[in-house]
Amino acid sequence: MIEAAMIWNEPNNKSHWDPELDPDWSRFADMAILASDAIASANPAVTKILGGISPIDADFMALMKQYGVLDHVDAVGVHGFPLDWNLWQIQEWPQKIGEISTVTDLPVWVSEVGVSSFGAEEVQIWGLRRSAELLLGNASRVQWYSLYDLPREWGATTRHREAEGSSYYRHFYMGLLREDGTPKPALEEFLRYAPEMGLVQWFHFEDPRLDDAVAWMKRLGVTNLRTGLSWADSFRPNALDWYDRQMEALADFDVTITFCFTPEHRGVMPHHTSPPLVPEEFAEFCATMTRRYAPAMAASPVRAVRASAA
Repeated sequence: MIEAAMIWNEPNNKSHWDPELDPDWSRFADMAILASDAIASANPAVTKILGGISPIDADFMALMKQYGVLDHVDAVGVHGFPLDWNLWQIQEWPQKIGEISTVTDLPVWVSEVGVSSFGAEEVQIWGLRRSAELLLGNASRVQWYSLYDLPREWGATTRHREAEGSSYYRHFYMGLLREDGTPKPALEEFLRYAPEMGLVQWFHFEDPRLDDAVAWMKRLGVTNLRTGLSWADSFRPNALDWYDRQMEALADFDVTITFCFTPEHRGVMPHHTSPPLVPEEFAEFCATMTRRYAPAMAASPVRAVRASAA
């Protein structure tokens, strides 16, 4: 079920990794190497991707290269939202990918690109169209964020709440479907680009949208999906039952699974952005999930070839 494994999410973004606890990212680098090697040991056919960086920063990528992280992965991820949060214009996408390509020869995956409908749904349509024009064919993988709007009562995974104007609230308008499941106009535009363009959809623990999301993705012709398995959730009651249900529901897709989120009691500080006290524990979680949902003996020749090509 797992075609590719992404090691963390936006490690250079303080909403996902605490730079005060790891100012030189050496702890992150050590953890990423351990996790990558653990995934490879569980199934060498699974493509390993360095967690999508946001902002797109060639200096950060060079640091990861210096630490040796890029020697342990098969691709690197970047995330970009120029119409909502980034301080660059949408037509700069090729330049941003080029900046990373000057640091590494590894394939560059645009593992999150999106446009909110916060200001106007017409903006989202235009942004989707322009993103497709700029990225499809120029990046090894393009995954649109996201299928659903984020429910307002859940809150966004960010440490920038209400920092400036509409910044925080845009998190809730990134979907092709509204919170109530009704389609936005951009959904029809997305149909033009699937299956070449994949989707990103994060599922919360015991997410009630799971089955409807699968039905929508099949209707849209989506074949590749990026989602996550939270290390923090592994300590909840019935965690394995939820993981099993989620991964079984997604069995028909090529899944890029993102391993991330530190359990509060296993962090240097009690927060999901904290470096773990024992990084080997995160690596073992990655290996355990890989063995469970991408067992090496069941790795298909098609997926092995894809991983090799990546």
